[in-house]
Amino acid sequence: MSVQEEQQVSELAEKDKLAVDRLTALFDDGAFTEIDGYAKSASGDVEAAAGFGTVNGCPVYAFAQNVNVNGGAISVAQCAKLKKIYDLATKTGCPVIGIYDSNGVKLDEGFEALSAYGELVKASTAMSGVCTQISIIAGSCLGASALMANMADVVIAVKDADFYVTTPSDVTADASYEQGTVDILADDLDGALTAAKDVVALLPGNNLSPAPVYDFTAPSVAVDTGASAMDVICAVADAGSVVELKGGYATHCVTALATVGGTTVGFVAFDGSAVCPACAYKAEAFVKLCDAYNLPILTVADADGFVKDAENAMLTAATRMETAYATATCPKIALITSKSIGGAYIALAGKGANADLTFAWDTAVLSPLDAEAAVAFLYSDRLAAGENRGSLVKEYKETLASPYTAAASGAIDDVIVPADSRAKVMAALDILAGKRENTLPRKHSVK
Repeated sequence: MSVQEEQQVSELAEKDKLAVDRLTALFDDGAFTEIDGYAKSASGDVEAAAGFGTVNGCPVYAFAQNVNVNGGAISVAQCAKLKKIYDLATKTGCPVIGIYDSNGVKLDEGFEALSAYGELVKASTAMSGVCTQISIIAGSCLGASALMANMADVVIAVKDADFYVTTPSDVTADASYEQGTVDILADDLDGALTAAKDVVALLPGNNLSPAPVYDFTAPSVAVDTGASAMDVICAVADAGSVVELKGGYATHCVTALATVGGTTVGFVAFDGSAVCPACAYKAEAFVKLCDAYNLPILTVADADGFVKDAENAMLTAATRMETAYATATCPKIALITSKSIGGAYIALAGKGANADLTFAWDTAVLSPLDAEAAVAFLYSDRLAAGENRGSLVKEYKETLASPYTAAASGAIDDVIVPADSRAKVMAALDILAGKRENTLPRKHSVK
């Protein structure tokens, strides 16, 4: 072999190495086993690597596209390799992690590549809600690759990566994070791989397996009235276990995975503002994720009703969120920390349909209407007689809208002090761990 030929072989080997190196970094030390490593496209190229191993001790299948080879283009051979990964994962009940770095479908393979991609999409869709899927956007993720990546349960992206379907303008991962398409934004690939490992540790491998149980450390932070949504989560969750999802989107609602007493719980926490359409859609998606894998949900139902919008977008968004809660059969616990007003109470903390157990802090306000509006209706004669509006509002909050009145009517299960929040939630999780709920046979709900 000539020096020039040896150099060409060395350059090709270096290009092929990128995907394998990324997978090796994802898996535990020495745990990665490559499969179909010699499978090539019609042009003799290897645009992706795939295999299996353990991530934080959990069995996982994974693949990585190689942008150094034909731009990581999705070829017939790549689709066959990736579909094999999905088929094996479905048979064995293991998660799939995809590292995406591709400019789309390989054009010179035409409809054969498109048909093969369709089979791959079908395999991913069939696996949705059955086995955990995580996407890592490592660089370019365009066109067909972006569609595939966005089907995952959790999408993690490297800052400044490209992530879009069509090209009227480039959409970076930063923008996708703010739009809610990306769940976790990492500074670099190492950060993205670490985030994927954290998510794998929190989610069960499949919908029939329980989530892992870990040793835990109780939180050192205390919580009291006026605490933010994230403060409440951190005061209830085990120390250092919180992984926030979609943190850049609809920021008045916080969605996060964490452990409580060593077992995984999904948190949906509102910050006291009126629920907007974006927050409702964010909560809906997260509730569906948790319910798919039977993870308990703790909703911090601190919401001042629903926003008023001229376009009536809130109606559809609220309906979808309420339907997600009502149809979820996983354990559901609600904690009212400040106020739960009107339809927001029904959607987030209402007994029966949307919460198995509901607790409220002793300072909380529960009311069908905002206190000011309620006073205008209920105490109109006293207002007309000249009584002070502020005094009447205070009276209303302490009587008709107090958590004790709600508890007396059965609207909530217990009135607690903030410091008891973690203990009450842990007790509720223990008693609801064996929850079984039968539903009427159907394909799916319409709304």
